[in-house]
Amino acid sequence: MFLGLDLGTSGLKGILMDDAQHVLAEATHPLSVSRPQEGWSEQSPADWLRATEAVLGALAAHDLSKVRGIGLSGQMHGATLLDASGDVLRPCILWNDTRAHREAAELDGDPQFRQITGNIVFPGFTAPKLVWIARHEPETFAKVSKVLLPKDYLRFWLTGEHVAEMSDAAGTSWFDTGARDWSDALLSATDMRREQMPRLVEGSEVSGVVRSELAARFGLGRDVVVAGGGGDNAASGIGVGVVKAGQAFVSLGTSGVLFAANDGYQPDPASAVHSFCHALPDTWHQMGVILAATDALNWYGRLLNTDVADLTDALGDLAAPGKTRFLPYLGGERTPLNDAAIRGAFIGLEHATDRAAATRAVLEGVTFAIRDCRDALAATGTRIESLLAVGGGSRSRYWCQAIATALGTPVSLPVAGDFGGAFGAARLGMMAATGAGAEIATPPTISAVIEPVAALSDAFDAGHARYRAAALAIKGLT
Repeated sequence: MFLGLDLGTSGLKGILMDDAQHVLAEATHPLSVSRPQEGWSEQSPADWLRATEAVLGALAAHDLSKVRGIGLSGQMHGATLLDASGDVLRPCILWNDTRAHREAAELDGDPQFRQITGNIVFPGFTAPKLVWIARHEPETFAKVSKVLLPKDYLRFWLTGEHVAEMSDAAGTSWFDTGARDWSDALLSATDMRREQMPRLVEGSEVSGVVRSELAARFGLGRDVVVAGGGGDNAASGIGVGVVKAGQAFVSLGTSGVLFAANDGYQPDPASAVHSFCHALPDTWHQMGVILAATDALNWYGRLLNTDVADLTDALGDLAAPGKTRFLPYLGGERTPLNDAAIRGAFIGLEHATDRAAATRAVLEGVTFAIRDCRDALAATGTRIESLLAVGGGSRSRYWCQAIATALGTPVSLPVAGDFGGAFGAARLGMMAATGAGAEIATPPTISAVIEPVAALSDAFDAGHARYRAAALAIKGLT
């Protein structure tokens, strides 16, 4: 058997999988976020350990003596700071913390950061957080012996090893993404040293062995290996079988992600595309990220005091985009705008705009934002030949058909089940324990394939052009 642990922002999830990749059991434990000041977002690593103990305790009821490998997945970019004794120095600063926006802008103004990492330096990334610590908490900065990403702190507890893997490390702004190694130049630019970084392994490699006292406590066998694992989206890519060039998935969750696997490194930081290592050797991935996907639909539902499923179920067949346009920038936008200040808008409202027309406009706005991501990825040479849809928004057939038509690509819907980060982590645990590779990261069984509506292709092209014009028009106004 194999275990996958996924450390999210709102909770930790664990799954137990057999060697045929059937999920035998799962368990979750909630986590809360502390926001001591505006723009701050922190968690206590001790809470992660308590959550892990609770999840492993629940899964232990299923007899973990046959577990051979454990994989880890987790929220990216968080700064977990340890002193020379391995003690945590302060709460972890999370991915959605924006306190280091000035420091990020300064680092991004240094050309070597984009050149070496292949990415913009965003405020949520790890390096600007340490620059902020140096300026505002110098006593803490002076004691930093190791900087670990969130899931890698779980690894330290499990194995006693300071280890990171390539997909998560690529989101720190200290990483040479093409060379798959820490950059001494970027570390030096932030007054950091290589010895303060964990050693690196690939996501499918062994990073350590579970400590004997923990193995005994939870009924694990001897010499259970812990895989490198992956950042949350990379692990989800392993979970849904997006591991080769041409494969992609779109996640319609609170935010939206278009994730494509690549067999080479082809960055374009100016487009706000994330170019990171994948959790498998010699493989990379790109992501276009939009900040409001189902979040935009839920906002609209609250405005109308109506359940969003009722809104979308009432739409019927896919229709051509109308005059009413919706720009889903409720909290700024990432790809391709990289604009934290821009805000959303309805444009083209008229007497004929009824509830159905406005609902379609919201779905189309998110759809066109995803097309912007596709276009940004395509500009680097990334091709999408197969596209899976996951997340709560994928339950809307209308929305999936709009995406298929706007992108000109069929959208496949998996059978019911969870193929996300915890499942991908379990697969990586299986790879580390058995020596298997990408061949075991197969796509899920498909329940339906949503084809583009060819007759509406030109209408959606024109709708996207109107959307882009509106996005440019409101820049600076909102």
